[in-house]
Order: sequence, then C-alpha cells, then structure tokens
Amino acid sequence: MIITDWIHSIAGFFIIFGLTLGFDCGSNPLFVHQYFLFLPLFVGLNLFQFGFSKFCPLGLILKKLGVPETRQSGRSCCGK
Repeated sequence: MIITDWIHSIAGFFIIFGLTLGFDCGSNPLFVHQYFLFLPLFVGLNLFQFGFSKFCPLGLILKKLGVPETRQSGRSCCGK
C-alpha cells in the first residue's frame, strides 16, 4: 500500500470510529459521549483542506515511517 491508500483507510476508520462512539440513537451500546463527533469533523476538515493546500500531516508521518509514495512499476495490484 502507498501513502494515499493508508490515508484513505485511516481517515475512513477514524470517521466510522468517531461516529460510533459519538452517535446515540438510544440503543447504541458503544456510545461514549457526543464530543466524539468532533473526531470525524476533524478528519473531514483535514481532508477538505488537503484538497486546497496539498498538505497532509498524516502523509508526513507516513513518509517518515518509510511508506512508499508511488507503486513500483511492473507490479500489478495483487503483487504478481
């Protein structure tokens, strides 16, 4: 996986996680507090600002961790 794949996966996870912990429909056993709704808001705002500025803090962290920026040529999506 490359950096953009990781960013999309992590952002999606945090949006689902924040909504699950923050949304109380009366029968949600995972509800913790409504302030957890700020987590998907924060992730969404970061994705929105990336569209204009092309700056992503998570992208910088992933680069420092050694995640590749592009796919290697000559390989398919399945690693064959």
